[in-house]
Amino acid sequence: MKKIFTTLVIVLSFYSLSYAQQYSQQVGQTEFGIGVGYSSAYIVESNSAYGSSSDFVSGFNVGVSADHYFSDRWSLKVKVLYDQKGWGNGYISTPDYQYQDVNFKLNYITVPVMANWHFGRTRNWYLNFGPYVGFLTSAKESTDNIDIKNSINSVDGGIALGIGIKIPISDKAKFFIEYDGQGGVVNVFKQSDGTYQNLRESFNIGIDFK
Repeated sequence: MKKIFTTLVIVLSFYSLSYAQQYSQQVGQTEFGIGVGYSSAYIVESNSAYGSSSDFVSGFNVGVSADHYFSDRWSLKVKVLYDQKGWGNGYISTPDYQYQDVNFKLNYITVPVMANWHFGRTRNWYLNFGPYVGFLTSAKESTDNIDIKNSINSVDGGIALGIGIKIPISDKAKFFIEYDGQGGVVNVFKQSDGTYQNLRESFNIGIDFK
């Protein structure tokens, strides 16, 4: 029994040491990633007593990321995304045009800067959160493809958060699956009776490289 216990202690010690070495090797390293995702977006009127919101509109995002490790549990992750947002079955009125019951597509270059907390026995799970800023590249009404960019604020900003898991596929690469969301705090429109904010959630996949 004593020999079995001693053997178990030795095995667990080597096991713990191997993970400690793995974690220590991550500190100071930066992982670079590329990913793509399916997104669902809408807008909400924050000043409404009922918190009224629009219908969803589907889109996608694609981008690159850099994730720098400060410890085995914490890193700073920066993304640059081509990000589709907008709203469905909506209405907009300007001096030049008026549309209702149509979809609107807003395309942004979005830059989230997030604290990334890694958890689980192998630290392959992660939870991230932080601010983002988005720069409008185009805005169109989808029925007739009419440009409405002049009515939309050129900058969006708010809070981004997400949760995901990384699955090692080689010594240098990990496949990731994540769910993330963005909540805007900036009015979507340049002029409006209320304050309307972007909300977007997406399911993403991609690969991170050491």
